[in-house]
Amino acid sequence: MSARCVPTAVRLFLPHHRHCCEAADTVKCPVFKSLYTLFRMSEVWKPSVTVAAVIERKGQFLLVEEETSDGIRFNQPAGHLDPGESLAQAVVRETMEETAHDFTPQGLIGMYMARYLSSRTRQEVTYLRFAFFGEAGNNYDRPLDVGILRAVWMSYDELLACKEKHRSDLVLRCVDDYRAGQRSPLSTIFTHPSVLGEPSA
Repeated sequence: MSARCVPTAVRLFLPHHRHCCEAADTVKCPVFKSLYTLFRMSEVWKPSVTVAAVIERKGQFLLVEEETSDGIRFNQPAGHLDPGESLAQAVVRETMEETAHDFTPQGLIGMYMARYLSSRTRQEVTYLRFAFFGEAGNNYDRPLDVGILRAVWMSYDELLACKEKHRSDLVLRCVDDYRAGQRSPLSTIFTHPSVLGEPSA
């Protein structure tokens, strides 16, 4: 690593080690090497990993009506993957939090990548969505997640009729792929025990 590669922010972070990164030759200070590695890791671009549940019952789909920065929108029960959980665990948790329904994922519909730009905040995020299909179970009397106005069952025609109110194009795309029979088994996704905090074999 040459001295010129070290960002100013790293140079200023530890004043007592600043001389280590001002030399013309390779930076040898282990403190700066570690700090520089962490800095570079934070700069690496990453998509935001999300999960979504496509749930059909007697021709109707379970959706949520939610408040967003772009106004009130419809979406599948969906949300971000949290540390220490598998994708399947995440979609079960999000479905409960947003609809108060149990959810049993039965398979994966697909993986979807899309870039979103808020029309209000102008913030840009790229999402990597894992969409699962499965069955809804018990419905509980409990508060829904912050921002969720209600859980609602909608027919496909009703879903089409409010297309302009969808959270994103992926809402309809996931349902269309599901209706077209696109399926992969849950075994397609492997979660190493280390993710769940379990000892490695």
